[in-house]
Amino acid sequence: MTTAAFEKESLAWVDGGDRRILLDFADLEYISSAGLRGILALAKRARAVGGAVAVCAMTGMVAEVFAISGFDAFIPVAVTRDEGLEILRR
Repeated sequence: MTTAAFEKESLAWVDGGDRRILLDFADLEYISSAGLRGILALAKRARAVGGAVAVCAMTGMVAEVFAISGFDAFIPVAVTRDEGLEILRR
């Protein structure tokens, strides 16, 4: 999926009423700075309406990029999907 497609679809989730969103990165092998920007846009939109975004199941390079970029400081990261869902319930 392209960043533009992700941004369009994910922002539509929030605009459609979804407030707590878990992004499962189990199958994601690479994330670009544009991809990070898309996640940031989603997190900002969700927070603006009282929602939240969390990510789960990151591996290898994706986890490293997420941490180096500092995104793990403001977007919760869970090891498993169940853990991510629990974070969003709080």
